[in-house]
Amino acid sequence: MREGKKTMIMIVDDNAKMRETIQSMLGGRLAEFYECCDGLEAVEAYARLQPDWVLLDIKMDRMDGLTAAEAIHRSYPNSNIIIVTQYDDPDLREQAKRAGARGYVLKENLVVLDQMMSSFEGGEEPRGTTES
Repeated sequence: MREGKKTMIMIVDDNAKMRETIQSMLGGRLAEFYECCDGLEAVEAYARLQPDWVLLDIKMDRMDGLTAAEAIHRSYPNSNIIIVTQYDDPDLREQAKRAGARGYVLKENLVVLDQMMSSFEGGEEPRGTTES
């Protein structure tokens, strides 16, 4: 992460209320948040900002989260991407993993998001690409 600086977290979701909820869930972190409303905006912003974390929804206009994750990961292999979605689907989990996502969290279980990020920051690898 950024030494001596706040962690930068990019939240990408087409629902402004959900972006706000995710930010609220991570409120205990010393972090700077950047919001995007779709995958295309996220890919463009990532190149400029290179945040420590990208939290991506799957279903969005213009570019979905899996396509965005793949584009970001291809250009920045050390990117930290977590898919945050309402879809509990094994095929989507596998696609997320192939796209370069390090984790997959259901919106109904956002409480594990901070724990997952902390585990990665501490050098641990949570089991698979799903929430614990």
